[in-house]
Amino acid sequence: MSDNPSTAEPSQAPQNTVVMRQLVKYLESEKEKGRSHVLLDAQARQVLRHLAGRPGAKQRDASTAPGANASPSVKKFMPASSNADIADLPQLEPISPSLPKSEQLAQLDQQLRGWITGNFPQSLRQTLVFSSGNPDARVMLIGEAPGHEEEKSLRPFVGPAGKKLDKILEAMGLDRDDVYVTNLVKFRPATPRQTTNNRKPSPAEVAAFMPVIREEIRIVKPECIVALGATPLEALLQTDSTVSSMRGSWHEFDGIPLRVTYHPSYLLQSGESPAVKRTIWEDMLAVMEKLGMEITTKQRGYFLPNA
Repeated sequence: MSDNPSTAEPSQAPQNTVVMRQLVKYLESEKEKGRSHVLLDAQARQVLRHLAGRPGAKQRDASTAPGANASPSVKKFMPASSNADIADLPQLEPISPSLPKSEQLAQLDQQLRGWITGNFPQSLRQTLVFSSGNPDARVMLIGEAPGHEEEKSLRPFVGPAGKKLDKILEAMGLDRDDVYVTNLVKFRPATPRQTTNNRKPSPAEVAAFMPVIREEIRIVKPECIVALGATPLEALLQTDSTVSSMRGSWHEFDGIPLRVTYHPSYLLQSGESPAVKRTIWEDMLAVMEKLGMEITTKQRGYFLPNA
């Protein structure tokens, strides 16, 4: 065996080509199943860099555009202005599915403490806001990111929009202990001189947390998912479509029925318009029907004109 890299490369090239083709075939099969992200450990990332002739993150030329070689699905959630490299984000440690769901979620919570903020030190704040509710819930509600009130309480959906969500659940005959509530991004997006002001998470921030939300869904195994607003809609269904165009019908994420509706904050922005209330309520009625919940005549008539 030669110690000269130049003489070794020709014999390695065909093997590398075969491996890359197998990898592409695997990724295409995953895409057909509806998956947009796969988890890679540090060793797998190093192998991919070797196959592609790509240096490690510390060796990379600073002038190289982040995500330039990323797949289309990653590019969608990674704008050119981002200085984060999705391939170099830390990976989740495997969690045993044999453990009780509560213990699996506790392990995921523990992993996330400090897991991501080091990659977005000027972008995300340091306080983890994980989830709330029932690990055995039949329905999972997913928002975009915690805000000021959520950061203070360490629970998702506790501000004005959270109170609206509580009212929606109450109308369904449910409460917070009956459902599982979470956000795509688990840390509050930061802004300069931030006080109570909030911002929408960036595409790169959302992309970084997609493996996390997928793991939560694997653990909880809800019978249906409700995407609250445009950000979870875009991330979970990989689409640029609007909430208004996607609500009113069933979709699917990882084989689980998914319903899209407006974020509860939209009720506040609309001045609690009866029409908006009815629109959201129709989506919730569809969820109740999907779960086989009893629906009274009174419930079916909520927020109808002259009801």
